[in-house]
Amino acid sequence: MASRLALRPESFLFFSTPRINKRSAGSPRVFMASAIGSSSTKLETLKKPFSPREVHVQVTHTMPPQKIEIFKSMEDWAEDNILVHLKPVEKCWQPQDFLPDPSSEGFHEEVKELRERAKEIPDDYLVCLVGDMITEEALPTYQTMLNTLDGVRDETGASPTSWAIWTRAWTAEENRHGDLLNKYLYLTGRVDMRQIEKTIQYLIGSGMDPRTENNPYLGFIYTSFQERATFISHGNTARLAKDHGDLKLAQICGIIASDEKRHETAYTKIVEKLFEIDPEGTVLAFADMMRKKISMPAHLMYDGQDDNLFEHFSTVAQRIGVYTAKDYADILEFLVGRWKIAELTGLSGEGKKAQDYVCTLAPRIRRLDERAQGRAKQAATIPFSWIYGREVQL
Repeated sequence: MASRLALRPESFLFFSTPRINKRSAGSPRVFMASAIGSSSTKLETLKKPFSPREVHVQVTHTMPPQKIEIFKSMEDWAEDNILVHLKPVEKCWQPQDFLPDPSSEGFHEEVKELRERAKEIPDDYLVCLVGDMITEEALPTYQTMLNTLDGVRDETGASPTSWAIWTRAWTAEENRHGDLLNKYLYLTGRVDMRQIEKTIQYLIGSGMDPRTENNPYLGFIYTSFQERATFISHGNTARLAKDHGDLKLAQICGIIASDEKRHETAYTKIVEKLFEIDPEGTVLAFADMMRKKISMPAHLMYDGQDDNLFEHFSTVAQRIGVYTAKDYADILEFLVGRWKIAELTGLSGEGKKAQDYVCTLAPRIRRLDERAQGRAKQAATIPFSWIYGREVQL
């Protein structure tokens, strides 16, 4: 999602090999070498099924104990300010609202109409829609990641704390996205569902390490960025679906984008509160995440065939405008403005360096992207198993 990061326009869509965080937080750190880094034959055999490509040292539990108290003290605030961004189940849309009704006498006709519309959708768009759907279907991984965060995790699986309620209900709302896209794509007949299902299984089995270090400062900055990224991505797939003449698919992608926007609002509000309580610690965390580069949730995507599947999917998304390096820079610039980073005062020398870094990073990313676009050559085409091996230009 590695070594080519600094040279390619889609570089900020991929994950990079992490640097070890050298910033001292006065807290215990545990370093765990990835199994993929071992040269043993046995571990190498396990590479494909569970973690193709990812090799790095994992860092855990970097938040000092006194910081955990901040999140405990925010329980009532979260109840009043974050849980309000959830919708009651009875007022939520459900996937069936946008799909042919299998109990209706007109079901077959509705499916026929859906398939006729889908014939006009080009393969490169289908690759992006499938990639977005697979990303949404890996929700067990994302709930697990949130439940690694110290001070806000769901300790029992049914904890009554505001943080735990949010994580469970957020997951429940997000779960509808993959269900809807999965069923819609299935009905089109344009995609190889078995290969897609294998990819989902591989992805959930591989997990993810966005290098948030069990630290909710880092975790909520990451989710703020990611929710806006998915809002943009689904919004762009909605626009392109309309251009291709599938208004129902445009509606589907648009309603998913609206959920992502609402979730983005909640996560950015959490970080905004952290800037109010602890501006120094929060700006350091923001700079830390941006130095690492934000890894996409599905960066370990694998279909049993293509070791660079996520990179190939992301390159197509960059080319057709579903999610681009410009979007990455725009999100960063949006968050810098949303959290009023330039207006922070009273920071230490290190805090000021972090402030300057995040405030000047977006223009640097844009300049890098412009240079890379200027050097871009006609890309090769490769087969995607998701669409029965049909070739798509990268």
